[in-house]
Amino acid sequence: MNRSFLWKSLVVVCCAIIAFAVSAGSVIAASVGQEVSNPQIRDAHDNPATIPDFGTHVIALTYADSSVSDLGDPLNDAMKAKNYNKAVYRGLGVANMKDSTAPNFLIRKIVQSKIEKYKSTILTDVDLTLAKTWGLGNVKGKSVFVLIGKDKKIKYLRYTDKNNPWTKTEIDTVLKTVDDLVAK
Repeated sequence: MNRSFLWKSLVVVCCAIIAFAVSAGSVIAASVGQEVSNPQIRDAHDNPATIPDFGTHVIALTYADSSVSDLGDPLNDAMKAKNYNKAVYRGLGVANMKDSTAPNFLIRKIVQSKIEKYKSTILTDVDLTLAKTWGLGNVKGKSVFVLIGKDKKIKYLRYTDKNNPWTKTEIDTVLKTVDDLVAK
């Protein structure tokens, strides 16, 4: 009987730990208002890198794997057309290489050519470091747009996939939010 009591107690404690871990996991999910850090990821040449101008500029970041890298184009094109002041604004992309089906060397070549062609900043994330650090959850097959203020807090967050593309209304909302942030 004593052994049975210990066994039941162990089961209860394990269940409590699992319940706590599950609830803690939902607490760290990315959300508007959350302060985020600048984790070390990689550049297009596989060198250590962090997000440039983090904490000093408004950051518009698109995080996507190669299968959905074009889903952010409608928003990115609209933001480029606004020609925001580079002294207060930085737009960039981060390639989610972990969930991409193409080999890393090929993704890096594509990223390098896009950097050259568009004169843009594109970093790479080989092991979901950014997604885990910010609590982005399941990012496979998704393009995630994160707008971060100078205060390092998320101001806007949207997951886009093939069934949930950007709408004009949503793009207009993001542009208005960026306009307000860069005016501060």
